[in-house]
Amino acid sequence: MRLKVAKFGGSSLADARQFKKVKDILLGDKKRVIAVPSAPGKRFSDDIKITDMLIGCIKLKKNGQDFKALFEDIKKRFYDIKNELSLDIDIDDELEAIYRNMKKPISDDFIKSRGEYLSGILLASYLDWKFVDPENVIIFKDKNTLDIEKTYRNIKNASNNCKIVLPGYFGSDEDGSIITFSRGGSDITGALAAAAINADVYENWTDVSGFYMADPRIIKNAAHIQELSYEELRELSYMGAGVLHENAIFPVRALGIPINIKNTNRPQDEGTYIVTADKLKKHEFLITGIAGKCGFSVINIKKTSMNSELGFGRKILTVLENNNISFEHMPTGIDTISLIVADEYLTDLKDIIISEIKKSVDPDSIEIQSDLALIATCGHGMIHHLGTAAKLFTALAKSKINVKMIDQGSSELNIIVGIEKKDYKKAIRAIYKSFVN
Repeated sequence: MRLKVAKFGGSSLADARQFKKVKDILLGDKKRVIAVPSAPGKRFSDDIKITDMLIGCIKLKKNGQDFKALFEDIKKRFYDIKNELSLDIDIDDELEAIYRNMKKPISDDFIKSRGEYLSGILLASYLDWKFVDPENVIIFKDKNTLDIEKTYRNIKNASNNCKIVLPGYFGSDEDGSIITFSRGGSDITGALAAAAINADVYENWTDVSGFYMADPRIIKNAAHIQELSYEELRELSYMGAGVLHENAIFPVRALGIPINIKNTNRPQDEGTYIVTADKLKKHEFLITGIAGKCGFSVINIKKTSMNSELGFGRKILTVLENNNISFEHMPTGIDTISLIVADEYLTDLKDIIISEIKKSVDPDSIEIQSDLALIATCGHGMIHHLGTAAKLFTALAKSKINVKMIDQGSSELNIIVGIEKKDYKKAIRAIYKSFVN
């Protein structure tokens, strides 16, 4: 019997009512043998996610302020779930131990991970499944490198002949220190678990019925995507289609395990399948989807005969590296080079970056333009199809949207444009109308 791994997002475990839905889903298919829970999310629009509350405790602690009241609110969220589900489990000691540790010098990762940890304890008790602490099975060689072989072996052994609850988002290094993935990293834990047991499918349960061709908040009744390739998923996730963490594909792609994005509140919906490109059905439209993000700046650097100056690009990138700044895109010309970076990196470093670039390469001019948005139009149908770019830029021109930056990879899988932030929604609508309506 092929098996299934089911990961549940924060909205799926926000309160006791959602826990009940999750139990029905897990017990409704005996192939579901590993459950990967996130920390409880928002119960309503103005609510605060548990992880954000824990981060709030971290901030108060660093500012020398008392975080006890905020932690009491966190405790109440978990007690409410426990009591409403009538769980015969004592979490008092766990909560008190967490609070005591938080008062000591302890890593931010430990504090941030406790939402998933407690969520997993409650869910395991509710299901009567085995609780597996990720600290003992998800092993990092260092903060940024996972020990894949050891992690797979540990998960496989932990789930042998039993059903388990494995909280998402964190593991530990060889010294036992807690290490978290980046935000949304429970998706990665689920993918690791699916790969470890060579699952038939990796189900990722959230509050939407899969992917849509554009943000439904911008495009009313946006078309649903039945299937995506792993490559399309990565492009769209990275560019803002936040249904799934973009790094969650790597463990399952290597084994060809499909990902099924499902809706906890509408389990009858088919959702969206992510599969290998060779198994992808032909899409109805030329493009698969449109996604974007706001909050970028472009560093424009001009220097005559830049193209003949050895090491010019390396020197500029070294300035960014030395200031812990990563870049998104780097369009170039004969005498120009532009670097697209997230605004957050430049908040306190703008003057430093300008000064260091001037010192490093002595440009003719350098300027930084902020409030940029990036939009990716993506799909296998675009590959080798004549006129795709023309159609895209015509749509933007008709809507009087000025394109600040263009980037198309050699794979022809997507075209990324940079525009002014104020035109972001208008551009999404223009592109969607051109390719879909």
